[in-house]
Amino acid sequence: MQLEGYRNGVGMVILNQNKKIFIGQRFDKDESAWQMPQGGIDKNENPHDACIRELTEETGIYKNFKIIYKTKNWYSYDLPKNLQKKLWRGKYKGQIQQWFLIDFFGEDNEINIKTKHPEFKKWKWASKDELMSLIVPFKKNLYEKTFIEFSNFL
Repeated sequence: MQLEGYRNGVGMVILNQNKKIFIGQRFDKDESAWQMPQGGIDKNENPHDACIRELTEETGIYKNFKIIYKTKNWYSYDLPKNLQKKLWRGKYKGQIQQWFLIDFFGEDNEINIKTKHPEFKKWKWASKDELMSLIVPFKKNLYEKTFIEFSNFL
C-alpha cells in the first residue's frame, strides 16, 4: 500500500492466553506513551515478513506464536505537527499500516524488550479498555478501527 506522505508499516495486536493485549511504554518523555508493537516495512519486504521481524525486534518473541488474522484494510494516522519534523527525518507526516492479530501461547519470560535496539522501557498485558486509556490520542482512531476489524477474536 502506498499513500503519499505516509510511511508503510505494520502493527501487532498480541494476545496472551487470557485475551490480554501486549503493550509497551516507549522511551519518550511522555510517561503515557504506551502502544502496541509496530514498525516500518523495509524495502523489498512484505507486510507478513515485516510483522515477524518487528515482533522479534520489539518483544523478543520468536517462537510460541501464531498469526491468526490480518486486517483487510490499511489504517493510517497523522503524527502531531511537532513530531513530524523529529521522526523519520521529517520525511513522513504519519504512517499507513496493516495490522496483524497474534496469538502468543508462550510464557511471559520469553518476552524480552531489552533487544538490540529497544523501543520499550516497560511492558505489560492490558485489557482493550486499559490500552485505549493509555495510548497517545493521535493513534486512538487507528486502534479503534483495528479493534473493530478484530472484534470476532477479542
